[in-house]
Amino acid sequence: MFMDKDANSEIQLPPGFRFHPFDEELIVHYLRNKVTSSPLPASFIAEIDLYNYNPWELPSKALFGEDEWYFFTPRDMKYPKGVRPNRAAASSYWKATGTNKPIFTSCGMKSIAVNKALVFYKGRPPKGSKTDWIMHEYRLHDSMISNSKQGGSMRVGQFHEFNFSIWWFLMTNRVNY
Repeated sequence: MFMDKDANSEIQLPPGFRFHPFDEELIVHYLRNKVTSSPLPASFIAEIDLYNYNPWELPSKALFGEDEWYFFTPRDMKYPKGVRPNRAAASSYWKATGTNKPIFTSCGMKSIAVNKALVFYKGRPPKGSKTDWIMHEYRLHDSMISNSKQGGSMRVGQFHEFNFSIWWFLMTNRVNY
């Protein structure tokens, strides 16, 4: 079930409140709970199929945020039995940049997830033009999902295939990344 922000709904928060969680907090308290169908600590992250939208359409779909927005979205695969993610958007595509950044527990002993940075390109590959839209995809390691919640067919490699990812978007005025 996907949720769009209702134009008449307003989240009531105390003055000065900011939703700016650390990576570990996003993983432990939000993404893991979403994947395992556990209650979330708060409803600040909308659930949408972000591949149906271009990034400039996403702020209106977010439940919270002015300069950065968070979304849950199901992972979409390019091929039905493949491991390659589909990163096509409504009219263009997202291109991965850099390497997967491991997210460690606060004690630094265990990797619990990965963060992948992506940049939005207008047009079609390989001739798209780079924009200033950046997003970060957070994906859980299988070890963060209890065995009782996973089915054997839902695992691909090191990552849980049909889980939700958290996507964090921001618009930047920087030209070089």
